[in-house]
Amino acid sequence: MYILIIFLYLWLSCIESITAQPRLPLDWSAIANRIAQSLALEPNEKVLIVSYPGRFEDLIPHLRYTFIGVGAIDLGVIDVLRKPYPNNWPDKMVKRAIKNSRVSYRTMLRDFDAAVILPGTTPTAPVYAATQDLLRTGRGRTIHFHWLENGSTLPLPGQPLPPPHAIDSTYQWALLKSDCAAIGLIQRRFETAMRKSEVRVTSSLGTDLRFEIGKRPVNLQDGDASVERTNKAEILVDREIELPCGAIRVSPEEDTVQGTIAFPTSQWNGRPVKGLKFFVENGRIIDITATSGIKSVEAELAEAPKTSRRFREFALGFNPELSVPELSPWIPYYGYGAGVVRLSFGNSSELGGAVDGDYVRLNFFTDTSVTVGDQVWVRDGQLIEH
Repeated sequence: MYILIIFLYLWLSCIESITAQPRLPLDWSAIANRIAQSLALEPNEKVLIVSYPGRFEDLIPHLRYTFIGVGAIDLGVIDVLRKPYPNNWPDKMVKRAIKNSRVSYRTMLRDFDAAVILPGTTPTAPVYAATQDLLRTGRGRTIHFHWLENGSTLPLPGQPLPPPHAIDSTYQWALLKSDCAAIGLIQRRFETAMRKSEVRVTSSLGTDLRFEIGKRPVNLQDGDASVERTNKAEILVDREIELPCGAIRVSPEEDTVQGTIAFPTSQWNGRPVKGLKFFVENGRIIDITATSGIKSVEAELAEAPKTSRRFREFALGFNPELSVPELSPWIPYYGYGAGVVRLSFGNSSELGGAVDGDYVRLNFFTDTSVTVGDQVWVRDGQLIEH
């Protein structure tokens, strides 16, 4: 009994030590310069910062100073409301306020050229939604700069996430050191291959999914947020540039998506599900099986719109600086790391797909193989050089 108590004490002390570790001081000036480099601001362009209270506030003066230094017009900073909202705020009042603010922001920002969306801010915030409304009209461009606080880090089954200072270090390194131009060249070769041939995703767990992209737009997250690049945008996300760079995203032609998706242990409706398989026909889930937890999957999908059963997106990461580590593995930055595959369901409108609704489910796979025609691009989670 005493041995057990001592073990628990030591284990809790270790956990406390990890969680109490201070976050490394980030190089705010270098980060600001990298963001400005991506935006390639031209003199007199109007640039805005959207921030969440208490997050990355030390970066803001560096960004503003950098923008002013290149001759841009600083529109200042708009803070979004902190969540969750107080319990005594009536839902109707909040919804009305958000709607009214969104309309007013569209008018106020109608001449904006660029914005930086800092960590913590989501599209539910009226100013964020207003910038998206303007982007859809062909106006402006944004940098999306997510971090630990915005859910970009993903654990693998049975593995804890690294402590915050390790995530900070990984993301800062990737942001400052990634060769986004070289990554963009590989992405364009991959896009060219997809235009010509069927794509097949397989895994040892049983995934075997096929699809074609046809003439669907392919979003290349290569870090280029210049006005020259974003003026060629075909879809919303072509004007929403992510840093660090790394992934391609596409919504395949729905009726070409056929086959099986086999999941690792995953969370559905807040509960673990093992041995889950989706059987997909013409872009729709026609059957679901699992060795345990299937009711949790059915419960989540039952609460969502019918479009939750329709295929949304294929994404593939190309950034070697964001690869899944061999030791203490985890998935950095929404699967932008080399070889990570994303097979998602729900609304695909921002990608140029035909699926609408409010539901989006992102599913990540670190051990799949991707073949385009007869050419292997990813083998068991490892990106093959081309």
